Amino acid sequence: MTPPRAPGSLRWRLLAGTLAWIAATIVLAGWGLGSLFRQHINEQLRAELALHINQLTAAVSVAPDGRPTVAPPLSDPRLEQPLSGLYWQIDRLDDAGRVVAAGVARSRSLWDQVLALPAGDRADGLHDIAGPENHRLSAVTRLLKPEDADTGTLRLIVAADRAVLAEPIERFDHMLLLSLGALAAGLVVAAVVQVAVGLRPLGRLRRQLAAQQGRNSVRIEGRFPSEIQPLVDDFNRVLAVNADIVQRARTQAGNLAHAVKTPLTILGNAAAREEGAFARLVREQVATAQRQIDYHLARARAAAASGTAGGRAPLRAPVQALLRVMQRLYAARGLELEMGEFGDGLEFRGEEQDLQEMVGNLLDNACKWAVRRVRISAQAAASDRLRIVIDDDGPGIAEDERERIFERGVRMDEQRPGSGLGLDIVRDLAGTYGGQVSAGQSPLGGLRVTLTLPALPGGGAA
Repeated sequence: MTPPRAPGSLRWRLLAGTLAWIAATIVLAGWGLGSLFRQHINEQLRAELALHINQLTAAVSVAPDGRPTVAPPLSDPRLEQPLSGLYWQIDRLDDAGRVVAAGVARSRSLWDQVLALPAGDRADGLHDIAGPENHRLSAVTRLLKPEDADTGTLRLIVAADRAVLAEPIERFDHMLLLSLGALAAGLVVAAVVQVAVGLRPLGRLRRQLAAQQGRNSVRIEGRFPSEIQPLVDDFNRVLAVNADIVQRARTQAGNLAHAVKTPLTILGNAAAREEGAFARLVREQVATAQRQIDYHLARARAAAASGTAGGRAPLRAPVQALLRVMQRLYAARGLELEMGEFGDGLEFRGEEQDLQEMVGNLLDNACKWAVRRVRISAQAAASDRLRIVIDDDGPGIAEDERERIFERGVRMDEQRPGSGLGLDIVRDLAGTYGGQVSAGQSPLGGLRVTLTLPALPGGGAA
């Protein structure tokens, strides 16, 4: 349902606070309801004992021999059942309140036992006393002074076993536990659903922002809650301004390139028709200036591309087009240019012209050094990476010299055409996109150059 807990996660903060409140509320509710029910049961017991002692008071009479009698018998059948848990008893007290005779009359339920109250306890009220078989009893007492008999004071006692409270309390606790457990489970599910639904717009916003890297759109689409919509509007404004700035920068860079290249071309053509040291100097400087313009324009274009919302470029079609171009450029040498293993659906997460710049420079370099064969292959390196490998059967490069070929202006053979900037441009472009380029030994015998670039998810492996 949810991803692993991260520090500072808003989802887990909301859930932790809600779950802690639910737990505290359930515990307090259970304690409160349990206490109220126990109080209610005790009040019921007190009311029942009061009812019985009222009946006992009304039924007591004193016989001519001075013995108290109860007629008619009390209505509760438990009073006739031995050790049933409900009892009554009559004690005789002297004028000082001392017990003269305990149990001068008692219910059949007491059988042959006598209830004993603490010494000096005469007041009416509820008492906790020991009963038959050491059970604890709740008892109410009442003092009665018969007007027509000189028998002293009678103390009436009605008691009930407290065990009769245990069964309803236990049953209530069980039902309360099940009910509160079901309520807690429902509240937890509701809290999880509420947090998930409440944070879903933020997840959708995050996904749309991440998707901007793989599309040409510079706007987040869709409707969002009123609390999030201002943030979405701000994002859209920033994306639009950023795209406008990048587009203007590209246009200005292109205009500058055309403005500078035209005079340089004229100077170069004029110097080509002349001989002498000055003409050679002009030709060299013009060539140097053109290389510098190409180099810095490539870097500016890559930096601008990396600052935009992102583009996408299918890999297979541009590579096939570049192979056809190289086939024509090096037709006189009869090179075999071939495509090796190539994953289906591979897409570069960036601008197509930058992809063509990088792969074109690498293919051109391989063709310059190859004897007969050049091979290019590509496959998915990870869920968000693709790897392009270019092999040739040329002389190769010593291991300690392989890193130097990517340095600016380095040429391994001054006799071969080139400016020494192509591989440096590839490295800078790849680095701008978060990729890398490296050289190694090729199974064809020459040099293997590996270019790793960001890819759009979903590309197939070879």
